[in-house]
Amino acid sequence: MKLIHKFARNDSGATAIEYGLIAGGISIVIIAAIAIAGPALEGVFDQIAAALAPTPS
Repeated sequence: MKLIHKFARNDSGATAIEYGLIAGGISIVIIAAIAIAGPALEGVFDQIAAALAPTPS
C-alpha cells in the first residue's frame, strides 16, 4: 500500500512532461520566427551581395 501511495505522490514525470511541452513551444516559436523573417533577410543579403560584387572593368 505504501508503494501505491508513494507512486501517486510522485510528480517527477509530470515535471518532465511540462519541460518537454515548454521546449516544444519554444521550438515552434523559433521556427515560426525564422519562417517569417527568412524571406526579408534573404532580400537584405541579396542586396549586400550585389553591392559587394566586383564591377566589370
